Amino acid sequence: MSNATRSIENQQVLERLCREGSQGAGEVAVVTSPGARTAGWAVKVKSLSSYNVYNVIAVVIHDPGAIPSEIGQQTQAVNLAESFTQQGTLPAGTYVVMTRVGDKNVFYAKP
Repeated sequence: MSNATRSIENQQVLERLCREGSQGAGEVAVVTSPGARTAGWAVKVKSLSSYNVYNVIAVVIHDPGAIPSEIGQQTQAVNLAESFTQQGTLPAGTYVVMTRVGDKNVFYAKP
C-alpha cells in the first residue's frame, strides 16, 4: 500500500471520527509529520491488555480546564517505552499520542 493511499485512508478515518464525535463535537486532535504523513491521535489508556499492549480510546481535546471527550471505539496500542517481555505498568487514565506504524498502533510513554 502506498503512502498516498495510507494518507487518504487516515484522512477518511479522521473525517468519520469527526462525524461520529461525542454529541456532534466534530473535533479530532491530530499530530502530523512531514514526509511519510503519519497521523497521530490523542488517546486515553483504558486498561492493560497484556505485556506492553494497552486498550486505548481516541479523545477530543477541548478548551483548557475541560476534560477530553472519548470518541469512537477502543483499540489496542503498543507502548514502546516498556519491555516487550514483561507486564506493563502504565496507569489507566493516562493520555498519550498514538500513531500507526505498519499495521500496529504505537505510543511512547514512560510509566
